[in-house]
Amino acid sequence: MQVVHAETSPAATAAVFERIELGDGAWLEWSPRFLAPAERPSAEALATEIPLRTDTFAMFGHRVAVPRLISWHGDPGCRYRYSGQTYEPAPWTPGLARIRALLCARTGLAWNAALANYYRDGNDSVGWHADDERELGPSRDDIAIASLSFGATRRFAMRHRASSERRALDLTDGSLLVMRGTTQRHWRHALPKTAARVGPRLNLTFRVIRAACR
Repeated sequence: MQVVHAETSPAATAAVFERIELGDGAWLEWSPRFLAPAERPSAEALATEIPLRTDTFAMFGHRVAVPRLISWHGDPGCRYRYSGQTYEPAPWTPGLARIRALLCARTGLAWNAALANYYRDGNDSVGWHADDERELGPSRDDIAIASLSFGATRRFAMRHRASSERRALDLTDGSLLVMRGTTQRHWRHALPKTAARVGPRLNLTFRVIRAACR
């Protein structure tokens, strides 16, 4: 794996990332200590202010329960369509708004929506997929997905669509992984189940919704 240090954002409070090149215009930005301990709430505390719920998705003509709790938040008009459903954004909670402000300042991107995923234990997971919906940006050639983790460490897996090359990162408490460029075009990612005894994890995946927010 080729790892180089990325240039920092022009923002005064910019974080330092490692840049992981994936080829074909795809790359990752990785900051294992993006939030200092004093800046981050526990997964459980943050989850109490978010209206998490059980949802379903379409599979072979049936609705199947999502193996985690979710909640979609964003600026007014930032609706999101995936798995055959359209999600209207709930307002930013105080905790989410504070975290979003830190993320915008340190990355230099105007994140306007976030999907909260709450993994109760190792049985909760996300299957192989790509976040490649048309409304995502900042542009079609640079879809930015920022994954900010709170709580238990979980393994994040990636698989190249054509070559089946695999990569993996352990997402720790307070870490930030940003998928950039054409990553969603060439790679799929997942958070597999684990037999290990792990505690709760709250993951905030921030997005830039383009056409919907005007």
